[in-house]
Amino acid sequence: MGIIAWIVLGLIAGAIAKAIMPGPDPGGIIVTILIGIVGAFLGGFLGNLLTGSGLTGFSLWSILLAIVGALILLWIYRATTRTRRTPTV
Repeated sequence: MGIIAWIVLGLIAGAIAKAIMPGPDPGGIIVTILIGIVGAFLGGFLGNLLTGSGLTGFSLWSILLAIVGALILLWIYRATTRTRRTPTV
């Protein structure tokens, strides 16, 4: 699958990951879209490791891998950018 296809898949995966994991994002929709794109590449890399062959085309497997990659990155991003809140008494 080409770079443009992974970017489009990343946009879709980022939107789905945001729907699955709702809540405030420190960076807004643009950062969520970028996380989706990078998550699609991460999912493709993990898919290549798991299957041993390259992923081709838009299939259910590639979409699921992109969503999983986006969810992982979204979780890491939220965990690292979360500000500590001091308890109010």
